[in-house]
Formats: sequence, structure tokens, C-alpha cells
Amino acid sequence: MTARGTRVTARGKSAVGHRENSYDDGTRRTEILSTAASLIASSGLRTSLQEIADAAGILPGSLYHHFESKEAILVELLQRYHADLDRIGEIALAGLDDADSRPASEKIIELSKAIANCAVAHRAALQMSFYEAPSANPELVELAQRRPTAVQQAMLQTLRAGRWSGYIKSDIDLPILADRICYTMTQVGLDVMRQKAAPDQVAALLCRIILHGLANRPVSDEELDCSRAFAAADEIVATWPDQRLAESDDKAAHVRAVARAEFGRRGYEVTTIRDIASAAGLGTGTVYRLIGSKDELLASIMASFGKNVAAGWVSVLHSDATTVEKLDALSWINVNALDQFPDEFRIQLAWMRQSPPDTPNPGWNFTARLRQMKTLLSEGIRSGEIAIETPSIEMLARCVIAIGWIPENILRATDTRGALSHVRDTVLRGVTNRDG
Repeated sequence: MTARGTRVTARGKSAVGHRENSYDDGTRRTEILSTAASLIASSGLRTSLQEIADAAGILPGSLYHHFESKEAILVELLQRYHADLDRIGEIALAGLDDADSRPASEKIIELSKAIANCAVAHRAALQMSFYEAPSANPELVELAQRRPTAVQQAMLQTLRAGRWSGYIKSDIDLPILADRICYTMTQVGLDVMRQKAAPDQVAALLCRIILHGLANRPVSDEELDCSRAFAAADEIVATWPDQRLAESDDKAAHVRAVARAEFGRRGYEVTTIRDIASAAGLGTGTVYRLIGSKDELLASIMASFGKNVAAGWVSVLHSDATTVEKLDALSWINVNALDQFPDEFRIQLAWMRQSPPDTPNPGWNFTARLRQMKTLLSEGIRSGEIAIETPSIEMLARCVIAIGWIPENILRATDTRGALSHVRDTVLRGVTNRDG
């Protein structure tokens, strides 16, 4: 993929290397791990030892011969995930010392594919890495929060080599870009994003977007800031603080605020009404009287978030603006939604991380947003505003939605305007020199 418009295709296994099944060495212990990984990837951390034993076709007592607890299984799943990521990073870094004359784009895509395949192979561990571990086990907590530093360093050095060759623009923040690419490639492990496509294919398309951008011509911040789509987005975003303030004046609102934080921090599945009551300083019975069941509490928390973001999307999509301007304005909606509703954002992502989702969509209607994005991108391709060949408009729409949400740590490091500029670079303009 060395020029704009080149068709994105899967290229088989990366030279960096990945495993088709990271739990397949034929032993009973790894058979149990494989079963646990599959169940956790589909049902989340609520999966019990009994369910794992039943699915593995053994008695719970026999399972204890291999693992002393469910936490021991979780620890080993995370250890294997991080070991594979570290191996990928080490191989990539070692390869940079060789006389490798391949274009920078090939090296970036190769490493990205390896990360994506690793995330798919370790979907259960990937899901665990999104939350604070619900455990007093320090090893499990550390593993769940560990950053993939080896692959991030490998990606950073690969990007630096690309800049030295003149491929990457001089004004791009390379550490943030490396973080962004690695995070995005791990998201390929989410079934709702990847659907049934090959990981290599999705990773290549994501790289194509990040490196070269969707826009067929360069667009400046000044031009995008003056668009009618951006004005429509800004008008909606300006109403959000007042709405949040209006919702915070009673005891039920206090419970919802506490529950938002607990769901976002621990995950909806493992958070109980008792946990929420304790954090709120109230009795369990009082919480039930105020908000009803946990499902009802989730719905009440997410209703406002979903309504606000949906209103922003509709306003932008109905504006008199170009496709590229609308994509930019949707990014501004997303950046501010993450900034102002971080807990709801984490809850929504938790829903999207289920594979497949088995509960009603709690807020941001993914099906509706996907349909809207497919229509918008199709219009942009027909008009010539977007120049990209893709295996399908469905895959492109899923990739654009995924990459349109910036990682929370990057938002915190750059503020909303800095985050928007980064999204413009990695979604619309691309990070490479157009003649590179």
C-alpha cells in the first residue's frame, strides 16, 4: 500500500508473526484456558468456574487440579496475551536493525497486522484490559492495567524511521500516533468492529485510513472549523453541560452518578447494586427504591447520553456541508462526548465489546450509527471527496466509526481541540506526505 487508491487486500501472515490459536498446545491445561477464553470473550467476566468446567467437559473438582481459582485462569490468560504482544514488539524492534529496504508503509502495516491478530487470538484478555480488575489479587490488577509498551516502542521506532525517510509528516506527534495505532489495532479484537472479516484485512484498511486519510484533498483546520456541519455540532455540544447540571439535584441523581462511575470503572457485569449502594453511602434497599433494578439503572444512566449523541449526529448529517466536513463534525461530537460523558462512554464501549452483544443497546445505537455512516461514506465516494478502495462499504464504515473515537488517554493528554486535530490527521488528512 504505497499510493492513494491502492486496493486493500489481506496479505496472509505477517513476517512479524502471530499465532492462530494461542492456547493450542494439546494439553488439558491449555484446553481449559482455551475454553475459558472463549466463554469470557462472549459472556464477559461474569463467567463462572462451573460454566468453564461444563464447557470443558470436566467436573469442577478436576478443574481445580489445574487452576486453584478463577483468578488464576484470568492471570494466565493475561500473561499469555502480554507475552505475545511483547514477542511481537521485540521481533519488530530487532527487524529495524537489519538491512530492510522495504517502504515504511509496509513495515507499519506488518506490525499493525501482528497486533491485530494477537488481539483476536486473545479476545478474553483484551476485554479484561479495559477495566480495573475486580480483584484484590495484585498480580491480576497489574496485568489488567499493563500497557503494551513493547509494541508501542516498536511502532514508535518504525514511525521514526518513516519520518527519517520523508514518509511521515514532520509536524505529527509520533509518540501519540504510535499509541493511537497500537490502540486501534487491538480494537480489531472486538467482534462488533471486525464482524467476520480477516484481521489482516481490517488492520490494512485501518492503516490505509491513518496513513493516507479519507479526504481526496488536503483540508485545513481553518476550513473545517468554518463549516456548517461543525457549527451544527458545536451548537449541540454547548447544550450538554446545562443538561448534566439539571440532572444532578436529587438523591436518585446521586445514585446514578455513583453507578456511572462504578459501571465505567469495574464493568456493568460484575458491579452489583450492593457495590453501588456502598459507594453511594446508602442502604441497598434505599437504592432499589430509588432506581429499581440494575437494568433499569443502566437504562436511566444511558438514556441522556444516547439522546445527546444521537441529536448531534442527526444535526450534523442534516447540515448543508460536504461529506468530509460532516465526518469532521461527527468527530467533534465524539471528542466532546468522551470529554463530558466519560463513564457513559466506557459503558457503551463495554456493550460493544461483547461478542456478540447479548443485551439491549444501552445508549449509543450502534446499528443506527452504522447505517448512517455507510450512507455518508457512500455519498463521499460517489462525489469523489473520498478516495479509497475497500473490500466493502460495511467494513469501511465499521473502521471509520472505530477510529473516530479517540482513546481516552490521548484526549486527556491533548485536550478537546488537540484531540480533534489528531483525529483530523489520522482520519481525514492522513499522517504521510502526500507525495511520499
